Amino acid sequence: MGRQKQIRESATGLRIVAIFEASKGVLVLLVGLGILSLVHHVAQNVGESIVERFHLNLARKHPRILIYAATHLDSHLRLLAIAALIYSIMRFIEAYGLWRMRAWAEWFAILSGGVYLPLELYELIRHPTVVKAIILVTNAGIVAYLVYFRWTRRSRSAKPA
Repeated sequence: MGRQKQIRESATGLRIVAIFEASKGVLVLLVGLGILSLVHHVAQNVGESIVERFHLNLARKHPRILIYAATHLDSHLRLLAIAALIYSIMRFIEAYGLWRMRAWAEWFAILSGGVYLPLELYELIRHPTVVKAIILVTNAGIVAYLVYFRWTRRSRSAKPA
């Protein structure tokens, strides 16, 4: 009976992490779609309205540079939207694997969460804010939980029955 309880508790913990990762995927996907909606509409209109508002001559160099930059901002926005899509797909795959208690997903979550910890710590030291501290503590807690879970699962499976 004790083994069943451990499995249930493990499943609950992993599913909470899976929901958290899926939530991050949804959030980044929504941001990516928002960025994608800006393509063509905002960038060029802003450039053109600046030129019109200040009565700049399009035959001159600086207004043309402004219009050129606004026009090419679209490609950067597309790249950001694609990056957001790829990131959210990774979070969804990770969430699926964690929900199904797959070992590969546990390792993937440890690696993908652990890689951000030094950057988050650096940012917190550089410009401390409460939000950065919460993000660091949350991600460190998730990584620590997953490492502990992998460690205990490995030691339980290594013990002879």
